Amino acid sequence: MIKLLSDFAVGEGGKIVRVNGEGRVRRRLFDMGVTPLAEVRMRKKAPLGDPIEVTIRGYELTLRKEEAACVEVELK
Repeated sequence: MIKLLSDFAVGEGGKIVRVNGEGRVRRRLFDMGVTPLAEVRMRKKAPLGDPIEVTIRGYELTLRKEEAACVEVELK
């Protein structure tokens, strides 16, 4: 099942399938290590849902909800 990273609940994880978006946003995600085949797990969500914190490639990364909506993940 494929799901957007922005829709994950705390504790969910999976493998990144695709990074959508254009230009600067997509380039920024790639520069931070958000690339296809990387394992990602939702660690925390702010009370209003923005920003979110994920674990990817052994470190914690904070993303805005609109950035996370560009990342498609296959659930484990």
